[in-house]
Amino acid sequence: MAVGSGHPADALSSRTVVIAPDKFKHSLTALEVSRALARGIHDVRPDAPIDVAPIADGGDGTVDAAIAAGFEPLPVTVVNAIGTPVDSVVARRGRQAVVELANTCGMSTLPGAALHPMTAHTVGVGQAIAAALDHGCDDIVLGLGGSASTDAGTGLLVGLGARLLDRDGLPVEPGAAGLGRIVAVDLDGLHPGLRDARIRIAADVTCPLLGPEGSVAVFGPQKGLTGEAADQVEREIDEFAALVQELSGRDIRTLRGGGAAGGVAATAYGLLDAEIIEGAAFVLDILGFERHLGGARVVVTGEGRCDDQTLHGKAPAAIAHLARRSGVPVFLVAGEIAMSEEGREKLGVQRTWSLMEAAGGDRAVALAEAERLLAEVGRQIGATL
Repeated sequence: MAVGSGHPADALSSRTVVIAPDKFKHSLTALEVSRALARGIHDVRPDAPIDVAPIADGGDGTVDAAIAAGFEPLPVTVVNAIGTPVDSVVARRGRQAVVELANTCGMSTLPGAALHPMTAHTVGVGQAIAAALDHGCDDIVLGLGGSASTDAGTGLLVGLGARLLDRDGLPVEPGAAGLGRIVAVDLDGLHPGLRDARIRIAADVTCPLLGPEGSVAVFGPQKGLTGEAADQVEREIDEFAALVQELSGRDIRTLRGGGAAGGVAATAYGLLDAEIIEGAAFVLDILGFERHLGGARVVVTGEGRCDDQTLHGKAPAAIAHLARRSGVPVFLVAGEIAMSEEGREKLGVQRTWSLMEAAGGDRAVALAEAERLLAEVGRQIGATL
């Protein structure tokens, strides 16, 4: 019985099963998914060599994936989306740091997953970046995903030392509620380490900041932002975008991926000269994922829900692309599969399994018994080997 992680391809059997899922949101981490599938496979094929390589796409689990790839954990204390101090971690290797919004001020840091659509902010992720800069890191990768706020990145700026000012020159609290009062952004207090730092935004979505496919319209409802309040925030983000353009000369309104994490990506691009990159591709690169494929018989990947959005920067699509290029078959396991036939064809996987189907269409069972259902899927996969 051989379960490994991070082994070079020449140390793996030519019949290796590579298990590389993303998290199953609201249910299991990527590592928990991997282990459940591995247990099931070993129930029927105890001799099958398995390479466990959990992945992420810039959202929840990105720091864990970096640590699994050899980065060192750097503990930090920051504030969550409602200002409560929380212990978090940054991944560090040399002068490169991976910072995650989800584990600093994301939805998972809020007690009881309560929604605070107008007051939630991203100060904590700015504080985490500042901590990485304090430790000498000048290559910062910020993973976005799992956001609890729609503050247009104003909290990020405050966490890095900027000030948001109203027409009387008084400070404005970050968060959606204060957006309409901001008439100036004082950047003089920004962390000095930013001057020589490279910042990349690892985003898991491609939506723009504004419009019918923008941050408020698409992700606002998940954060409790709906109706007239959503319309107001949309208008005020537009006004803030005009201010960013005045300061930087950059129009962030239609930037591809700018709507990630409630507009954090757009503001980081506009005022911090950040580059937006595809989150899944970055994580696979730091994992050196292609080395896992050299001796692979099959790759098993997946995420909580697979739909046509999976094709746009999500981890399973990136895995499938690399595997196809290496001639390795791909099996897809998801909590729910709601993908069109065209989408399935583009994804190019050989077989699919859905926990919702295994649970008879009962979502509550699929969530509560995901580990058991994944082990059963693992047994079915093992029977095909």
